[in-house]
Amino acid sequence: MDKIFVGVDVGKEVHWACCLDSAGDILMSRGVFNDETDIRALINEVEVLGAGEIAWTVDLIAVEASLLLAVLHGFDHKVRYLPGSAVHRASAGYRGEGKTDARDARVIADQSRMRSDLVQLEPDDTLVREMRILITRRADVVADRIRTINQLRQQLTSVCPALERAAKVADHHGWLILLRRYQDPKAIRRAGVSRLTTMLTNAGLRATTAQKIAVAAVDAAKAQTVKLPAADLAAELVAELAQEVSRLDALLAELDAKIDTRFRQHRLAHIVISLPGMGPRLGAEFLAAIGNINSFASANHLASYAGLAPVSHDSGKVVGRHRRPHRYNRQLRRVMYLSALNSIRYCPESKTYFEKKKSEGKRGTTAVMALARRRTNVLWALIRDDRSWTPRSQLSAPHPATAAVA
Repeated sequence: MDKIFVGVDVGKEVHWACCLDSAGDILMSRGVFNDETDIRALINEVEVLGAGEIAWTVDLIAVEASLLLAVLHGFDHKVRYLPGSAVHRASAGYRGEGKTDARDARVIADQSRMRSDLVQLEPDDTLVREMRILITRRADVVADRIRTINQLRQQLTSVCPALERAAKVADHHGWLILLRRYQDPKAIRRAGVSRLTTMLTNAGLRATTAQKIAVAAVDAAKAQTVKLPAADLAAELVAELAQEVSRLDALLAELDAKIDTRFRQHRLAHIVISLPGMGPRLGAEFLAAIGNINSFASANHLASYAGLAPVSHDSGKVVGRHRRPHRYNRQLRRVMYLSALNSIRYCPESKTYFEKKKSEGKRGTTAVMALARRRTNVLWALIRDDRSWTPRSQLSAPHPATAAVA
């Protein structure tokens, strides 16, 4: 047998595998527990079929597929990726409307048999996997912090609307320190500016900052003498929520330190961080998003994956139109956009290119996207050549990669 194709519909507890020959006939179709022993048994069953080449394809690369991919790569099998959305669209072209894991696995295997453009998955190194875990956790903590701050503001409004307007709880931790101890306007007035300033200074704030916060709090408290209904309970909740925001801030600082440490241990870290606008956190998100840079054959391929390469949108006599692609990595696009936005402030080459695009009639956001697209080319070339970015002013003869943003 020349070649067989195995499609795996990945699940949390049970996967479903379907094996087809080069003619599209089913050789095997069965469920596979997400367990190393059963996965190894499946691989042995497929190898017994005696094919010259085995093509594995999965529809999910999240944590549910981690064990499956690790075992397959351990056996030196090549694995390709067909997104679940593509499986759903392709299913409409097959007979029947029912949806089962067995049917999805067959569709995956058949698409793998007919298509040669599927992305081949490379084993993730430990640092990339750890950065992905930490970045995902950080995003959850940020969402929790935003939600907690919104709840704090709502409860603080139930105590003193003027204090809620004055408190910059999202911008400065000094307000959190104050609200953990003082929430009631009467208590704040009684404490006065001097006592509040001393408390904040003892907590580690600068004297000028502490006094500024204390004055703002006392002025807000003086604006209200009426005690609102259920204000005592709301004040208790404000103190609890302020404590929770402080805890989340400490957790974010800890996560940032872990991300920074792992990012700097990566072999490409010095190249990525050399590009203006790329800090350790954005650099870590970049490496986590791309996985293995060898998966991208060209800068255009990387730009397309980031959603920075417009696709044609022609119809009939209407030609020359372009639109943003529907399928791209949102995280990578965000990283390239934010890093481009940062670089405009600090990099003369980036600012020059941005101003050039604006002079051509592009709006601000569109001009930043154009810069992000150009910087993607530069970063890919730097990684390909294993060299760091160098400003043009420090080059006697501009290198094509570093001069590309000019």
